[in-house]
Amino acid sequence: MKVLGIDPGSQTLGWGIVEGTGMKYSVVDFGTIRSSPKEEFSKRLLKIFDGIEKLIESFKPDVIAIEEAFYATNVKVALKLGQVRGVVLLAGEKSGLTIAEYSPRLIKQTVVGYGNAEKQQVQEMVRILLRLKNRPEPHDAADALAIAICHFHHSRTGKAAARTIK
Repeated sequence: MKVLGIDPGSQTLGWGIVEGTGMKYSVVDFGTIRSSPKEEFSKRLLKIFDGIEKLIESFKPDVIAIEEAFYATNVKVALKLGQVRGVVLLAGEKSGLTIAEYSPRLIKQTVVGYGNAEKQQVQEMVRILLRLKNRPEPHDAADALAIAICHFHHSRTGKAAARTIK
């Protein structure tokens, strides 16, 4: 199974590809899709959509695992994040991929063992679990890898909030 983990963001969207079976997995690649806050938001969404489509075409994942929306104190930020998530979900559906969504707390609990873990703790555990020499940078990409790892842990137990549209 090949999982494309997505940490949604309108300025920096993190992505990570993890491949394996069961509890044996390894990193394929990771990175970010960056957008300028000076661009119109609709153009940023198009850039994200095109970037996700290119990742799907290049890596041919079986699953997109994405972080669920969380409560934000700033309503504008929450709305923009929701729109970014919508673009990612649309790209996944258009490609016929299974989509799994995980809460930030579950991702941290799964990868670090503590639901309120800090960014550096997530980066370090991702480094250890994927047997990398260095912590993955930037943290957005490390978070995306953590989301993909979370899917490997929860898809086996049937706890994944996954669905497939054919």
